[in-house]
Amino acid sequence: MVNIRATSERLEELRKLREKSTLGGGQTRIDQQHARGKLTARERIAVLMDENTFQELDPFVTHRATDLGLADKQFLGDAVVIGYGKVNGRTTFVFSQDFTVLGGSVSEVVGEKICKVMDLAAKNGAPIVGLNDSGGARIQEGVTSLAGYGEIILRNTLFSGVVPQISVIMGPAAGGAVYSPSLTDFIFMVNGIGQMYITGPDVIKAATGEEVTHEELGGWLTHFTKTGVAHFASEGEEECLKQVRRLLTFLPQNNGDDPPVFASPDDAGRIDPELREIVPEDPNKSYDMKELIQHIVDAGDFMEVQEGYARNIIVGYARMNGKTVGIVAQQPAYLAGVLDIEASTKAARFVRFCDAFNIPLVTLVDVPGFLPGSDQEYGGIIRHGAKLLYAYAEATVPKVSVLIRKAYGGAYIVMSSKHLRGDINFAWPSAEIAVMGPDAAVNVIFRDEIKQSENQEQTREKLSAEYHDRFANPYIAASRGYIDDVIDPAETRPRIISALAMLENKRETLPPKKHGNIPL
Repeated sequence: MVNIRATSERLEELRKLREKSTLGGGQTRIDQQHARGKLTARERIAVLMDENTFQELDPFVTHRATDLGLADKQFLGDAVVIGYGKVNGRTTFVFSQDFTVLGGSVSEVVGEKICKVMDLAAKNGAPIVGLNDSGGARIQEGVTSLAGYGEIILRNTLFSGVVPQISVIMGPAAGGAVYSPSLTDFIFMVNGIGQMYITGPDVIKAATGEEVTHEELGGWLTHFTKTGVAHFASEGEEECLKQVRRLLTFLPQNNGDDPPVFASPDDAGRIDPELREIVPEDPNKSYDMKELIQHIVDAGDFMEVQEGYARNIIVGYARMNGKTVGIVAQQPAYLAGVLDIEASTKAARFVRFCDAFNIPLVTLVDVPGFLPGSDQEYGGIIRHGAKLLYAYAEATVPKVSVLIRKAYGGAYIVMSSKHLRGDINFAWPSAEIAVMGPDAAVNVIFRDEIKQSENQEQTREKLSAEYHDRFANPYIAASRGYIDDVIDPAETRPRIISALAMLENKRETLPPKKHGNIPL
């Protein structure tokens, strides 16, 4: 006979334990978290996940340490909340560090919990989102805490290119704690709350005498505009988590899936005459490439990645006829769209992510070359520029490019050219392809003739105009098949969509090898 009273008592005990677990470090600590303008670990998950879909795992785990006063500081679930649920109706795994429990510090069991949910994400082929808010390794646990970080970092590496990994910095991340987020695919930061640095202001002052604030050293503005560590920045936590949800709509669940397809609100065959007016007649005048992008993608919806960093190149996600594409484009409105160290690295990593997760690449080209100067040369522009060459050459996803205005020298080759296995390469009639621009070319080819002329400037202008008329057009490249077609700018959207549809079943492989040796 069932003992109803005993069952009821056990259920009541379960309810109490679960309620205790959800309180984390207790109501006082929760109030302190709110006073800092921060959500709790579980509140963040509630914003990220579809309503009532989150299923928590390991809510009753406690740490095993007894030294240095830890025996009296046990909390159910310890300093991280893990589990799974739905984001936009698709399974997503999450861990959320709980700052109310011992400052969110990573203990042996916190590491084990995070590794458990990462393993589940990899086994089930679904994204993993990490909400970071931690004081770092739990000092009282010593090497076992460091071991936890090592196990997490190992999984970041092994699962790279297998499932999308997203980090959200919603508090401090210092020392070794920054390396797990840095290995993930995308980093989001919240203004005034998220901070990342290897050594904090106090250590820097003691070691070098330099005085710097936490925000100046590792805040969102630093990493969004100077270092490129942060891919996205938001003013508040809820806005940030909504942007994570938006990003996931563009991404596949894993490297074996295709990105999700949505009903397009836009006509796939839409002709846009306004595109004929975007590029100025004067080749030295700038224009905003983002305006062009908005004209060709579905309903003008474009999610830019690393918007504040290396602004001479644009990367981000959009849809064309309801299907995700990764867009890489020069920005003539900033540094004339020249390729430099930062732009090359930014674009290379984006291209490699798209290739790993079956996202077709659309490249819009208007590049005057690589940035000249001793700073660039000493900084390793050769090595960093080669990263982008490597990324495009290695990529096997469909690659469609449109040459908008100019492509000179090695910069022509790097931007998804036919020579790096570009599948379809279009050009507008305004396109120029050459080893270098007309002015620079005549200074080399006709150096002696210019030097000997009575009016050097007039001679240079005449020769430059002749060179421009003869070589600064897309038809020489088209005659050799390097450009597949010269198109009316108004037809850019339907021509790209048609090319991508043709390439849907593309199969291309790399030579058998363990992995290549990209020039890092």
